[in-house]
Amino acid sequence: MDYSKFEDSVKTILSEVGEDMSREGLLKTPSRVAKSFEFLTDGYRKNIDEILNDAIFDEKYDEMVIVKDIDFYSMCEHHLLPFYGKIHIAYIPNGKIVGLSKIPRIVEMYARRLQVQERMTQEVADTLEKYLQPRGVAIVAEGYHMCMMMRGVEKQNSITTTSAMHGIFKEDARTRAEFLNLIAKRI
Repeated sequence: MDYSKFEDSVKTILSEVGEDMSREGLLKTPSRVAKSFEFLTDGYRKNIDEILNDAIFDEKYDEMVIVKDIDFYSMCEHHLLPFYGKIHIAYIPNGKIVGLSKIPRIVEMYARRLQVQERMTQEVADTLEKYLQPRGVAIVAEGYHMCMMMRGVEKQNSITTTSAMHGIFKEDARTRAEFLNLIAKRI
């Protein structure tokens, strides 16, 4: 990232909305915004092979594996406003499992890009399918979108839910229902 260019762009935006760039509270804002965007978009600089880091293992386990309530934070590509929520992920192994901590790391890689929730959900599912070749992958993401809450329609309590069902989760209603029932339960 070219910090100087980014900071100049932030100065331009702040000036265009009517701010005084010589005001004390704004003197370091362009630098802070540049660093913030670098962090919020570091998913572009992540590599799936480095994330997985040889943490795919041969295992005969063939029942559902679920990691639920994974927090995500992302930026809407349409308005550059945040959206955030929880994502629930399941897969049924077909001879291979992945280290459990890798699943939230995959979510984070895709969430830390300019995104739409629909694509993020599909990207996570496609990645798990590609690298694990499981019998199926199921994902449900639930998000709160600042672009709907702070502006536009201004509906503060709306939740956007997206899903991706691959393999047995798409083909077998009972397997899909089991996943949906398990993610709905709270311990």
